[in-house]
Amino acid sequence: MPNKTIIRSVFSDGDKIYSGSYNEFGYWKRANGILKYTSLSKGKNFFTGLSINEEIWKIFKHKNKIYFQSFNELYVLEGRKINKIRIPFQISYCFLVENKIYAASVKDGVYLFENNVFEKKKSWDLLENNIIHAMDKANGKIFVFTQKNGVFVATNNSLKPWSHPLNEALKKEIIITAKVISNNKLVIGTAFQGVYVIDLNSNSYNNICRKNVLKNNSILSIGLDKENDLWLGLDNGISHVEINSPYKIFSDNTGVLGSVYTMAPLNDGLLLGSNHGVFKYKDKTLTLLPNSQGQVWDILQEGDKYLIGHNDGTYLYQNDQLKKVNQVSGGWKFLKSNFHNNFFLANYSGIVLYDNPNDLSTYRYIPNLTKPIKNIVQIKPNELWAVDNYRGLYRIVFDDDFKVQLLENITNQNKILNDYAVKMINFNNEVLFYINTKWYSYNSISNRLELNNYFNQSFSNISELIPVDEQNFVVIKDKSLYTINQKNGKFIWRLIPEKYYEGKIINHDTKVFKNKDYFLLNLDDGFFAFKMQQPKPKPHSKSVTLEAYVEGLFAGQNVSIGYNKSINIEVISEYFGYNKHELFYTLDNNKDFIALKDSNIALNNLSSGAHELIVYCNDGQDYKQLAAFGFNVERPWYISFWMILIYLIIISSLFYLYYKWNKIRYIEKLKLKEEELKHQKEILHLELEAQNKLKLQEYEKHILEVQIQSKASEVAAKSLSIAKQSEMIESIQKALESESDISNLRSRIKKSIKINAINQNEWQSFEKNLLQSNEDFVQRLSNKFPILTAKDIKLCIYLKMNLSSKEIAPLMNISFRGVELHRYRLRKKLGLSAEVSLTKFMINL
Repeated sequence: MPNKTIIRSVFSDGDKIYSGSYNEFGYWKRANGILKYTSLSKGKNFFTGLSINEEIWKIFKHKNKIYFQSFNELYVLEGRKINKIRIPFQISYCFLVENKIYAASVKDGVYLFENNVFEKKKSWDLLENNIIHAMDKANGKIFVFTQKNGVFVATNNSLKPWSHPLNEALKKEIIITAKVISNNKLVIGTAFQGVYVIDLNSNSYNNICRKNVLKNNSILSIGLDKENDLWLGLDNGISHVEINSPYKIFSDNTGVLGSVYTMAPLNDGLLLGSNHGVFKYKDKTLTLLPNSQGQVWDILQEGDKYLIGHNDGTYLYQNDQLKKVNQVSGGWKFLKSNFHNNFFLANYSGIVLYDNPNDLSTYRYIPNLTKPIKNIVQIKPNELWAVDNYRGLYRIVFDDDFKVQLLENITNQNKILNDYAVKMINFNNEVLFYINTKWYSYNSISNRLELNNYFNQSFSNISELIPVDEQNFVVIKDKSLYTINQKNGKFIWRLIPEKYYEGKIINHDTKVFKNKDYFLLNLDDGFFAFKMQQPKPKPHSKSVTLEAYVEGLFAGQNVSIGYNKSINIEVISEYFGYNKHELFYTLDNNKDFIALKDSNIALNNLSSGAHELIVYCNDGQDYKQLAAFGFNVERPWYISFWMILIYLIIISSLFYLYYKWNKIRYIEKLKLKEEELKHQKEILHLELEAQNKLKLQEYEKHILEVQIQSKASEVAAKSLSIAKQSEMIESIQKALESESDISNLRSRIKKSIKINAINQNEWQSFEKNLLQSNEDFVQRLSNKFPILTAKDIKLCIYLKMNLSSKEIAPLMNISFRGVELHRYRLRKKLGLSAEVSLTKFMINL
């Protein structure tokens, strides 16, 4: 309470929840998912004087008035007005029965409160000096529940103790609360033994306490919901008990029973086989049969006999006696043949055949099969299917004397490599095999396994499929139990809520047994009883309400939540017990329907934008929409409006800077271009100057070549002149040799001299031109051989000109012999051997 006091009483009426505590009472009303308190007593001066220490212990409604009751006073709320009524005696509680208010005093019995007057029920004097904790009416009788003196019944204005056998036990206990839940059913809450549910028609009762289901035995209050199921207020919490559900659970919290593997009905109870032994379950009490300790795998009922497959051998239970009949250990599965008067037993060592059901001490093994066989099925007279405990599927064919004709490993023949934990069922007289998440059937014509499309479409990716009868199955899928009913060729799935069996399913050994109107499913520490396909109320638009919370705060439809924040959606169902519909949900029209295992849906890591969560109900075939909740996830801060604006400013600035930078670059490029053009002009100018110089040099070279040619012509002319002189000398010599006449001789000599006369200047010019035209050669020759004389150099020039000794002789004005001698001396000076040609040496120099 807001004043920090402990709430002592609570009463709901419409949309208000009234509560009372020490010197305080008022009501709570829900607003935006939060209960807000309004005080009705604050500032009213109710708790003064004799009323200074009042606590409100009960609140109830009568004729549109709300009554707040303490041990000494009544506070009556009518409209907005509150009246205070002083009670003339100390009471325990007020009770509303037959629309009348009864006030139970602590010592003086019961009073009837009418017209603000308390009148004692004198015919109920037996209740004096009794503390009364409850009053209610059933079967036309008023039941009065005292704290320590049991239950009294009022009929025809008289009161007497309740004649039920339970009443004597209740007198030894403490009754804290009680309630009539129907015209023929009572619920009594005690301090030490939990709650009793009594059927007034049959006088039978059921005790629900810590031994079987409750967390605590002290029952402080009892409430009913729309399904007439119980809500119990305990010392340390709240319990919900489904007393009208077709589901029933037996759980042994002591650990004596262990994990149940098999069951069979008895005339007065059940026979249970667990990993601790064989137990008899009668009148909700377990009894371990003597000498049965150990692992029990299977129980087969045959008339009044029960065949038991045990880890230590085969047992027989008959006439409340258990005895061991043979040493065949590990009997996993008994099978009574529909074609022969015998039994098969799959066990640790293979398959045992009992020819005489009345003599289980005589048996024989099926030969050539010494593997641990866990399951067997027979649908033909001389054929047996067997499944290895680990891997493998076998087909056994035998004759009428049960001699094996054929034993084949079917999974090996069909080259199925992963054949571990094969499951096998008999469906409509056809054997189906579940191997590596696929269903197969056997084609007897081709002797091959073939995929069964019908079952693969309906029962893929399951853990277990347990046939119940020809039309019903139980399926375990994703750790959830489903009942399956075949109707008009379709399988109708119904989910059994996980709260009934969570953490108690025995994997790979789940079985279903029939017991009268119920089917029994084995669990760890007990069993689960249920009825197949019980009808439920049809869902409607108000069957489900959705409420969303973000960081603990209520959020309405189309709420916007921050990015990367989670949203929790509470799914409030019309029912809490068996009638609660099988709910599924989708997010953003996703085609995957997700089963809702509890009432809370936590959504995380959502993308920004609009989202819609839709809750559906499944009737076994179709999904029907019941409720929807839309919400929006804001964009992350880095793509919010202001951040986008900042991004635009930054991008615009970058573009502007890029523009300015490009403009500066463009201007710089223009300047560089101008400078480049200027440099190109300068380079072009320099190139032109160089070309001009080159042309000038070529021109000068040409002039020099012309001059050289001119000099060469002069040299040639000189050479010709010399040659003429040589001819003149030869002609004079011939004339001297041929003419004897002196006058003629003189005349001829003069004539030859005149013809071949050489000018002294021409000779000097010849020598000069000769040296100039071979200036480079002379320079190289002089640098390399400085000992050479001018005459040697002339000879070298003539040799370079490729002239013979005969041609050189007149040019040097020496004889041929003199030229040869000169060449010899030149060779010595140059250091050349006789094999080296002087002419080639001069040309290559």
